[in-house]
Amino acid sequence: MEISRIAAWNLLHPEVLQKQYKNYLSDFPTWDQKDHCLTYLLFPENLGARLSIDETALSNGELYTIITNKDARGRKGALVAMIKGTKASVVSEVLMKLPVSERMKVLEVTLDMANTMDWIVRESFPNAQKVTDRFHVQKLVSEALQEIRIKERWKAMEEESEAVEACKKKGISYKPPLYSNGDSKKQLLARSRYLLFKPRSKWKESQKQRAGVLFTAYPELEEGYRLSMMFRSFYEHSRTREEGKKQLEQWYEKVEEKRKKNDAFKPFQTAASSVKAHEGTILNYFHERATNASAESFNAKLKGFRALVRGVSDMKFFLFRVTTFFA
Repeated sequence: MEISRIAAWNLLHPEVLQKQYKNYLSDFPTWDQKDHCLTYLLFPENLGARLSIDETALSNGELYTIITNKDARGRKGALVAMIKGTKASVVSEVLMKLPVSERMKVLEVTLDMANTMDWIVRESFPNAQKVTDRFHVQKLVSEALQEIRIKERWKAMEEESEAVEACKKKGISYKPPLYSNGDSKKQLLARSRYLLFKPRSKWKESQKQRAGVLFTAYPELEEGYRLSMMFRSFYEHSRTREEGKKQLEQWYEKVEEKRKKNDAFKPFQTAASSVKAHEGTILNYFHERATNASAESFNAKLKGFRALVRGVSDMKFFLFRVTTFFA
């Protein structure tokens, strides 16, 4: 609950109560990590066999690398480390302060596709199996499809601007041609964003109608959508690492086939190259089907807490309160 609300209920000045809480009611004055909290926070007692590593912006866009214990499920004992920055050498140096015997007990770490995260885990938790987060990989492939859509949308916007200018010169008002569902070309491409993320089974009736119009007008978007859903099925229908490997190979071949026929599919080729570079850790997903969802959930809680206290004016005290709740 906000201190300002508590102060109002008790007829106290909010700033006075805030200072009283910080300096006398809380344990902040004797907090053992106060001297270095702006650089790093470490909680060796919260280490576990299954960890997540991610980055988040806490204040003014400053990035922190955050390591959490999956088994704590975002509650007390979840926070293992919070380190300012994302540079591998800096983060690893701080993590080396954790007892080596405890670091060797870490068996699994989920992470995104950033090379820095890979190096941090490799150096700090040598016994851990790295698992590239499923949702980061799927997002990469989905963005390849969205890039094709956005490129076509810019073309449509340019065409409409030229048509408007031409009508102005003639002294007539411009009326864009409409498709059967009532969308103009520009509107169709803008409003199709979300349906391209979903499988057909989750489309609403209006989305089915819009997709039919979109795919008729832009066949390459339909082919790109099929590639995106084919990649999605790699995760949903593969039961073992071997099955996943086989489906990935088929997807690579399909992407290459489309790319040779049409340069529009170049974003998929780029995505496929990135997937191939991380293939080993992507396929590790099928051992335990581990994801970085706990880390994303923890980041959301941090941002929610920051919103609750209406921003960060005193970073040290903010971090103290974060550790009180989560460490």
